[in-house]
Amino acid sequence: MFLLVCSHTNEAGTRGLSRAPLICGGLAVREAKRWALRVNGADRAVQGEPHVPLLHFLRNDLALNSPKFGCGLGQCGACTVLIDGVAARACAVPVRLAEGRDIVTLEGLAAAGPDPLQVAFVRAQAAQCGYCIAGMIMTAKAFLAVRPDPSEAEVREALRYNLCRCGTHVEIVRAVLLAAEIARADAAAS
Repeated sequence: MFLLVCSHTNEAGTRGLSRAPLICGGLAVREAKRWALRVNGADRAVQGEPHVPLLHFLRNDLALNSPKFGCGLGQCGACTVLIDGVAARACAVPVRLAEGRDIVTLEGLAAAGPDPLQVAFVRAQAAQCGYCIAGMIMTAKAFLAVRPDPSEAEVREALRYNLCRCGTHVEIVRAVLLAAEIARADAAAS
């Protein structure tokens, strides 16, 4: 049960504290629900209201700091994660829609060693401040899964809705192309 401590005026006109689970200061308070998430291959449980964005649970409850809060509207890409292999803006996905789905953050890419994208971003020196990089990498990961041998124009198109305020788009595009090359070489070697 979700209890909220709030200030209110009682029937006698004096102020006091209430531990009311349903009504507080005239506002209805909803009960928090427990949500079962699968994040980076591990089953995790969080508690909160259904409309709260997935991003808040990833960062605040699960201490996964790669998805960043940028715009809060799903427009900048800094919060991008993979949900069932598809790039999704965690700030715009309510937790209720993520329940039972496979969620991967940047932290989950290196489970078996650095991902080719991570290696390529380092080699291409594609990060400046680093705020957008996790979102760029996760968007590129989903893109390369469906287009493993992209052209530069295709990479630019795939990343067009991910914003980098530092202006390292040229290096980022170069890194994605390098990652595709690394992945193809790894596949040929195995």
